[in-house]
Amino acid sequence: MTGFGTSIGRPIYGRGPSPGLRFTVYALLSLTLMNLDQREHWSARIRYGLEAAAYPVQVAVNSPLAAWHWLTDSFSTRGMLREQNQKLHDQVQALQLALLRQQALEQENLQLRALHARLPPLVRQWLVAEVIGVDAGTLRQRLIINRGAHQGVHVNQPVLDGAGIVGQVAHVGPWSAEVILITDPEHAIPVQVERTGLRTIAVGSGNAEELLLPYLAVNSDVRSGDVLQSSGLGGVFPAGLPVGRITGVHREASQLLAQVRAEPLAKLDRAREVMLVEFDPANPAGPPTAQALAAGASPQP
Repeated sequence: MTGFGTSIGRPIYGRGPSPGLRFTVYALLSLTLMNLDQREHWSARIRYGLEAAAYPVQVAVNSPLAAWHWLTDSFSTRGMLREQNQKLHDQVQALQLALLRQQALEQENLQLRALHARLPPLVRQWLVAEVIGVDAGTLRQRLIINRGAHQGVHVNQPVLDGAGIVGQVAHVGPWSAEVILITDPEHAIPVQVERTGLRTIAVGSGNAEELLLPYLAVNSDVRSGDVLQSSGLGGVFPAGLPVGRITGVHREASQLLAQVRAEPLAKLDRAREVMLVEFDPANPAGPPTAQALAAGASPQP
């Protein structure tokens, strides 16, 4: 049976191209594309575009892992930096402490050299003591030092610093002693004006920066700037040790005595180390010995 000029079994839309024709067309198309790609590098451009399009996807996929690594590295680095910072901080503190100790030792060394340089040649032995207590009232001018009877300290022993006379030992304990300063109201020391040789007595005023000379006549040859030194009398200090410097002289015609003030040369209110000395009894320039005092010599007032 036929209809419309067709026979049974034939496709309605006609037959397609034969396999050989299709192979030929595909082969020519492939050769053309290969030739164009070799000239224009189309495949590289296509690959470049695909990589650009795939990059956000790659970033999105790798972001959690990268974020985790970044966090772990950040915390690890921060902990390491804190540890290093703490170590550096400890090292800086240790170096600062060592520097302070070094400066203190240098200062102490300078003070000891100054003390030793001030010692007269008649000193038989000396002992350095550290000030551990201060009583600086108007009625008492005392120091507590860290040397006592176990170190050979005794009552009335002279005490000096690098600038002059500090005072003398008043009370002695086993490991400490009390020093009465030359500015104590209960202390008096025989002195001599270096310029004129005039002798008098300097008494304490209760002020660490002032001495009084109440026994000078109104016509005495003294003036501001005169240096006072120990006269050698009194049985404690030898002659020639620095004591103070006159700072003011007031005279009134109606008065028999002049009002004379002086400042101590020793740093009484700033002393950290003092020196206890023993003088050679065989030296004629030294003060009377303990035996002479026991025999009847008058001690220092």
